[in-house]
Parts: sequence; C-alpha cells; structure tokens
Amino acid sequence: MASMTVPALHPQPGQLTAVVVGGIDTHRDLHMVAVVDGDGMVLGTESFSTTRAGYRALLRWMRSFGDLRRVGIEGTGSYGAGVTRHLADADVEVLEVDRPDRTDRRRRGKSDTFDAICAAQAALAGRRTSIPKSRDGRVESLRVLKLTRATAIRARTKALQLLRHHIVSAPEELRDQVRNLTRMQLIRTCATWRPDTVGFRDPVVATRISLKSLARRILELNDEIADLDALIEPLVCELAPQLLAACCIGVETAGQLLVTFGDNPARIRSEPAFAMLCGVAPLPASSGMTQRHRLNRGGDRQANRALHMIAISRLRVDERTKIYAAKKTAEGHSKLEIIRCLKRLLAREVYYLLHPDATAQQAARSQTSQLAGSSITSQPAGAQVRSTSGGSQQ
Repeated sequence: MASMTVPALHPQPGQLTAVVVGGIDTHRDLHMVAVVDGDGMVLGTESFSTTRAGYRALLRWMRSFGDLRRVGIEGTGSYGAGVTRHLADADVEVLEVDRPDRTDRRRRGKSDTFDAICAAQAALAGRRTSIPKSRDGRVESLRVLKLTRATAIRARTKALQLLRHHIVSAPEELRDQVRNLTRMQLIRTCATWRPDTVGFRDPVVATRISLKSLARRILELNDEIADLDALIEPLVCELAPQLLAACCIGVETAGQLLVTFGDNPARIRSEPAFAMLCGVAPLPASSGMTQRHRLNRGGDRQANRALHMIAISRLRVDERTKIYAAKKTAEGHSKLEIIRCLKRLLAREVYYLLHPDATAQQAARSQTSQLAGSSITSQPAGAQVRSTSGGSQQ
C-alpha cells in the first residue's frame, strides 16, 4: 500500500459546521460505521446494509454530524469495494485503514464497533492509512480477467494431476492403451472415449468415465485460457507498451505489475514506496556492532514473483545483467543475494516506466544538480571559500 501524510482537521475561521471523520468496519451483509469529531471523540455508531439504499443512508447519517472530510475503511478491495466507490462518487476522501493494533485489541477486546471507531481515529490521525485503488478503469478490467485466468490454470493443473493419477492406478488392460502416449495424445484419446455408463459399477468402466470427464474438462479449460489470453494481451499493450518494450518483460509479468500499480498510480508516491509494496526493499536488522539487512517477506507477493521471473530471465539473456552478476559474485555475494539486488533495481526501472511524471522530475533534478555542480566548480577556489564564509556570517 502507498502511505500518505494526512493533514490535521481543524475548523476554519468562520466555519459553522463541525469537522467530522468516519470509520467503517466492512462485512458481507452489514457495515458498522462510526463518526468522530476533530478531537477523536466518538459522536455515534450505527450499522447499515450493503446495498445502494444502505450506502445512501450511511452517507446521510455521517453528514448529519457535520462536515464529513474523510472516511477510513477496512477492506476497500473486498467487502468495502461498493461503499468505497459510493463515497468516492460523492467526493468524500477515502482512506484504506489497516487492521487495528494488536496491543490495543488485546487491551480493549474485539468487536465491530471498536473496529469502526479505530478506523475513524486512524483516518483522523493519518495512522496506518493508505490511498486505496480506484478500481474504475482498464486496470481493474485487467485484474478481473487475470484472476479468472489464474483460477482456470489452477483447475487445469489439478485436472492433469488427477488424470495422471487415475492412469497410474488404473487396471492393466486400460493402462496399457494409454501409457506410451504424449500428454496431448492422452487427453484427446480419453476425450473421444464413449464408455457404456450402464456398467459404471465395474472399475474399468468407471475409470474410463472419469478419464473422459477429466480430459474434456482440460480441453475446455484450454479454450477458456486461450480466450482470456486474447483479451488480456491487447489490454496490456494499450496500458503499458513501454513496459513490454523492456528486456524480458512479457504480457504476464507486465499485467501483474500494472495490477499492482492500479488505475491511480499517483497513489504510489515514490520509487522506494513501490519497492516496499513489491516486497523487494531490504529491511534493516542491525543490532549493536552488527550491521545487516534482512529479507522483506511482506508486500504484494504476486508482484514480487513477477520481478523474480524478470530477474531470472535477464540473468540468462541480458548482457548487462550478466556483467552485474559477475561483479557481485567477485565481491563475494551469493546467487540469492544477487537476485535480491536485481529485483530491487528492477522495481526502480518498472516504477519510472509506469510513472512518466516521476521520470521527468528525476531528470529535472539531475539536470539541476549538474548545473549547480558545474557553477561551483567553475568558480576559483578562493571565491568558493569566501562565498561559504560569507554565508556562515549571515
């Protein structure tokens, strides 16, 4: 998630209505809502249904307490997706709130009311909050299609494993017919069988029926995956052609990185924040005289996997990556450490490819620093000293 700094809420001079902040603990059928004032005092709690009428009543109820500035919501990507869209359409600032602090939960206990109050207080203080994905553009369409494709691939893998298992344990007269076939030959042969279902009590007939069912399921899943690929590829090409032009970044990895960014990439404010989101930023783990970093096991693991695949591919085909790996190996780094370094560098490259504004700002800063450095070096040494001493005297 992209962290952000939230300004404090105080009534402006001449402002008649009080400033209030809301918090929502989301569930499938009912959302628990709490409202606090600018000092964090609870003004009210109420539950609302997860329907459009419930969302309208929820917004009216929160605005009845004063000027609603922002709302903290738990689970904006799951049960809170609907209310997040409704509040965003009503021009209400929405923040995603992480789960409550465990120490506070052990002290106060667990209830939906407490969770809603904690969400409101976190949104008020800007603590444990982030900007949620907008989920209103082509990246959301890509996410839904990719998720469906992933489930289809997992179902096909399970069906293939079960097909092989049935053949291993099948009766000999049936196993001899298919044991020397390739995978596609096996699938097509089993799919064309017409076993007599009347004799399903016989193990041979029952195995034939099962193999035919699994083979047809695999073929249908192959067609489903191909249809989804035909939709996903043009979407990725439209959204990030510059990403596909980079070395060893294909449709699958580029699509996952786009989904991690979301439809509102401005929510990720810096390149280190993106590295932390992908779980490739090393975490300090120093103590005393020992200075070291440890592996980051958090973040979006699918984005981490995409960066890992790109790094492995570049180690095989990209000459610059090979030179970098050889240099790190000579310095005494292990292969796993080199891959971690590559993933961190890849996160930086991907961020600037998907964030052209940040690229322009970085170029402007580097040009400014170069001009400043050239102006300093062009002065005589005595002038630099006089300028420095004069600045200190002022």
